[in-house]
Amino acid sequence: MKKSLKAVGIILLVVLILAAVFAVAIDIFAGRALKAGIEVAATKALNVGVSVGKVDLSIMAGKLSVSNLLINNPPGYQHDKLLELKDAQIEVDVKSLLGEMVNIRKIRLDGVNVVLEQRGISGNNLQDVIKTISDGRKAKGKSEKGGRKLHIDNLEISNVTVKAKLLPVPGKADTITLKLDPIVMTDLGSDNKLDTAELSSKILIAIVTGVADKGTGVLPKEMTSAMKSTLDTTIELGKTATKEGKKLLEEGRDSGKELIEGLKGLLKKPKEEK
Repeated sequence: MKKSLKAVGIILLVVLILAAVFAVAIDIFAGRALKAGIEVAATKALNVGVSVGKVDLSIMAGKLSVSNLLINNPPGYQHDKLLELKDAQIEVDVKSLLGEMVNIRKIRLDGVNVVLEQRGISGNNLQDVIKTISDGRKAKGKSEKGGRKLHIDNLEISNVTVKAKLLPVPGKADTITLKLDPIVMTDLGSDNKLDTAELSSKILIAIVTGVADKGTGVLPKEMTSAMKSTLDTTIELGKTATKEGKKLLEEGRDSGKELIEGLKGLLKKPKEEK
């Protein structure tokens, strides 16, 4: 009897060890896949290189942390990096991982360092990336079927520092440092169009908007005016896409109603002739 109990105990211990190893393996390999996914999706959205230093994923706890995310500069600029994110903390609804839409309760991005580099009178690297996003939306037209959709309850961006590298002017500083106010966005993805690439775009657009507002009266007028103009175009494209989507949905509903009415007519019993 004692030998049987001992054998059962050993079996249970082995099962528990295997379960623990399996859980750890899932976290490790899922983390690696997620790291690659972030890099590929963000690179595609921004059309510049994006790399991630480290990703820690705990599926059971529904928590993800990303550190040392780097966004490269577009070609033709002096500095290699445009943006560095020191730390990102993400809380996910674990149950939603099994569905078509992943619900993210909270994203907190802390420690964002941006190098804003001027080129020409009004051009700069941030504006170039935003223009790439705008051109991409124009080329894409109707939204393509992408990866899994996201819904984010709350997104916070804090401790954003922008170092603006200006054209050298005698007697004036060529570097201006801006501290942006915290950025808060809520209920992202309610239109069922948000994926990893679109999220990357929204975050960068929010930072550029903060730079354009905070830099008014500090940065060269030509630079902030050009940035605001590019932002207006990009945001308007987003509004147009939303309107077109609603229009298609309404047309689909109307067509559905007509089809139902037609079917009702076919299903009606013919009246008996008198």
